[in-house]
Order: sequence, then C-alpha cells, then structure tokens
Amino acid sequence: MKDNFVECIPNYSEGRRLSVIQTITESISRIDGITVIDRHIDPDHNRTVITFVGHPQAVEIAAFESVKAASTLINMKFHQGEHPRIGATDVVPFVPIMNTSMKTCIQLAQNLGTKIGNQLQIPVYLYEHASPIPDRKNLSDIRRGGIELLRKKIKSEPYYSPDFGPSIIKSPGAVAIGARQPLIAFNVNLATQNVKIAKKIAKKIRETSGGLPHVKSIGIFVNNLAQVSLNITDYQKTPIAYVVDKIAEEATKHGVQIDHSEIVGLIPKDSVEDYYKWHMPKSTQLSQHILETHLDKLAKK
Repeated sequence: MKDNFVECIPNYSEGRRLSVIQTITESISRIDGITVIDRHIDPDHNRTVITFVGHPQAVEIAAFESVKAASTLINMKFHQGEHPRIGATDVVPFVPIMNTSMKTCIQLAQNLGTKIGNQLQIPVYLYEHASPIPDRKNLSDIRRGGIELLRKKIKSEPYYSPDFGPSIIKSPGAVAIGARQPLIAFNVNLATQNVKIAKKIAKKIRETSGGLPHVKSIGIFVNNLAQVSLNITDYQKTPIAYVVDKIAEEATKHGVQIDHSEIVGLIPKDSVEDYYKWHMPKSTQLSQHILETHLDKLAKK
C-alpha cells in the first residue's frame, strides 16, 4: 500500500520571539508521524510559516496542538505586523500531496474547525474548498480589515458569523482553516522606500482589481523597502516569472527597479520555470525551497 500524505502550512502571527516560535514548532514535531520540512520566519511581517507533512490523522493532531500552543503564547491585543491577520494562528491550509484527495483535506479542515471551536473556544472560518459558504471561500474576503474589523463585526453582521466557535474575539483572535491546491507565496522587494508605489503595483496586478488571473497581492513596507507580497493560486496558468516581469514593468513606470525577491515556504517543482527572471539573491539554494526535494527525502526514510 502506498503512503498517503497531507501537507499543512499554518501561518502564525509571531516572527520576532524565537522562543515562542520554537515552542509552537515543537508542538508539531513531537507528534508521531509528522515531519517539519520548512520554517519561514519573518520579523517584519511578524509572521512565521511552518510546513509539515504526515498521514492525515497525525497532521490533524499536530495542527490542533500548534493552534493550542499559539493561543496561549500570542496575544493579538498586542500584535503588530505588516501582514493582514485575524489570529494567533492566522490560517491553517491542508493540501493533498501524495495519494490523498481534496475530500480528505476538506474533512480534516472540518474536523479541526470543530475541535478548535469547541475545545479552545476560538472562532473558526472555513475557506477555499472547505467553505460551505460560496462568498466566503476567498481567504482575502475573510481577512479584509484584519482582526480590528473582525472585532467590530463578528457579533453584529451575519457574514462574519464563524463556522465554528463563539462569535467573540478574545486574545487568540480567530483562525481560518482551508483545503486548497498548492499555491506560491512570493515577495518582490522594490529598490525604494516609497510604499505607495508598492501599493499601486499590487492593485494593478491583482486579479480582483482587473489585473493578472490567480494573483493576490498587497503593498507593504518591509525591512526598509517597499514590498509587493503575492499569492499565486494557480502557478500553471500564471507563472511566477510572468508575474515578476509585470511587476518590473510597472515599477519602471514609477522610476524604480526590483531589488530582490523571496520565496515564502515551499513551492512545487513544476513551478520553477524561467527561474533566472525571478530576481532571487545569488545565495538562494533553490532546491531547499522545492517541495519534492523534501518529499523525496521523506520517502527514503
């Protein structure tokens, strides 16, 4: 029988306190059958993305333990960071990768949401394939306005009524849990501190503003540079190099260039097309960012 694996890529609203990040990581790695394959820590976004894989049941347990740990260690009343967020554990996506169906990931999302809502009393929103509400499938719609807006509207507006858990925001905030296909998380840093330029470019290229299909983007200020932060939800139809070219084209109109780009988390091997156009630092070890590199190692154990 072939092994079946699920990939889980939770995003936590902490990128500065390494002791907190380590405790959350350990809550995942100590679960039997789980392998942590990547950890991206970003102090400017004040955010950490942890990628782990395992059999579905083990992944569900590890995800819950990490949300539980984060809920006791991260108080969203005091959180500050450039990235939109609604909770200590901001998002928990499940992705089918090896002999696993999307149906399995949907079930994991529903199981985890039920458990978090009941046992941790944290509001849970399902998104993408896991969402039963058509106009709440898009994560950016749920997260628009961040936790600040959610605090105001969760009790009064039906749209913000959670799928699981109470309609109240406490110190851990809320969490979005989804089942989705692989996506590319990618940041393009501009050679300018003018964040207005990044915001204009982000608006120009994102799908919801009439830009590129399958692209979500925001403009923020990170590490003394203006940044266009991206999610490419279908990299086969909208390749990374094409998006970077468009950003470069728009940046030129504003009299600036791309300083460098960075991959957040892991990317599928078949997304590495025209890599030389990505403006990645020469020190980047691309193989370490490719999901299959880590899965191959796992298969050999």
